[in-house]
Amino acid sequence: MRIILTCWGSYGDVFPYLALARGLAARGATPVIATLPYYRDIVVKAGFEFLAVHPDLDPSDYALIARIMDPAKGSKIIVRELVAPHVRQAFADLRAGLGDAALLVSHPLTFACRLVAEVERLPWISVALAPSSFFSVHDFPTVPPHLTVTRLARRAQWSARLVLAAAHRDTRDWTTPVRALRAELGLPPTPNPLFAGQFSPYGTLALFSRVIARPQPDWPANTTETGFPFYDEDTPLAADLDAFLDAGEPPVVFTLGTSASGAAGGFYQESLEAVGRIGCRAVLVTGRDPRNRPASPLPSSVIAIDYAPHRALFARASVIVHHAGVGTLAQALRAGRPMLIVPHAHDQHDNSRRARAAGVAREIDAPKYRATRVARDLDALLSDPSYASHARAAAEVMATERGVDAACDVLLRAARVTPPR
Repeated sequence: MRIILTCWGSYGDVFPYLALARGLAARGATPVIATLPYYRDIVVKAGFEFLAVHPDLDPSDYALIARIMDPAKGSKIIVRELVAPHVRQAFADLRAGLGDAALLVSHPLTFACRLVAEVERLPWISVALAPSSFFSVHDFPTVPPHLTVTRLARRAQWSARLVLAAAHRDTRDWTTPVRALRAELGLPPTPNPLFAGQFSPYGTLALFSRVIARPQPDWPANTTETGFPFYDEDTPLAADLDAFLDAGEPPVVFTLGTSASGAAGGFYQESLEAVGRIGCRAVLVTGRDPRNRPASPLPSSVIAIDYAPHRALFARASVIVHHAGVGTLAQALRAGRPMLIVPHAHDQHDNSRRARAAGVAREIDAPKYRATRVARDLDALLSDPSYASHARAAAEVMATERGVDAACDVLLRAARVTPPR
């Protein structure tokens, strides 16, 4: 049974789909990862069939990352400039690679997936990687750059509906090429594909934990909240990092993942100064951008590395400082460690709000990230036992969830559905 999983974005977007592919393969299905050509090697190395889908972008391009991590313009740039204009090519790529596919699985930005499914009369399942995808008036997300407005929208359903209506109006022209291709294909109009139009009548997977969100009355019909689907790499910790971790107290870990690390600014230098102020050990996960390496020699209490598998590293941390990309947040929650969150753009402010509501985190907005403030918040996280207690409780809840298995149950049932002709 061939199941095509379409995704777009950073490693935090791709890894959940690799986790689903692994689960599907274990049940005898043939998963295909359809995404940016950049990810071909990692998909093939994992043992799955790869299908290249436009646009052909490099997610490690620092100039590109800086643009898409802009809190005011980043989401518009992604949709209006990088994704929607290429929907015709993506449609052709995906359709050509269908083979005998029984099911398609979408991503919030793979607009071509729904088009191909409808033209070919195939069942498809939509995916929400973070709660903000739902734009529920009962649990309205905090969305940059309109942080104050969307926080006000959380006070009442009527205000949430007003803000949602404005968002529909302001983003309508972002997806003009998608609507144009629908019409050309003879398909009926749908709601805005950034909102209700992204969800499938066959079902939606909410690929996150009940620790950060509970189902709401206005979530799409047939939505299943599965828990996070973790794709754990087999890569061990590097020998020097492992030795450093063994040599003293658990350190504070600083990371901006694979997206925000390309727009880090002074994050790592401020972090280094902050740990110097409070005298704790630290691991700086700087990514591959050489600009992120602190200029001054590091003290023996600090190590800087390009990368480490999050599960193995986070389990040995005292506090995790990160940007709240949903994949990084999931790993930090599973590790059961307190967090200092530094949101930059997109869903990160909303993910941060939810972590703070769970009692596991404090927050510093990226433009305000300075050593004095960082030191103060780290000291609070290390000294107040309530953060550690709430973090352990969150990890215990997540340990009972079966994200991959629950998602695969839904996918395999959907793959056996015969669409109406």
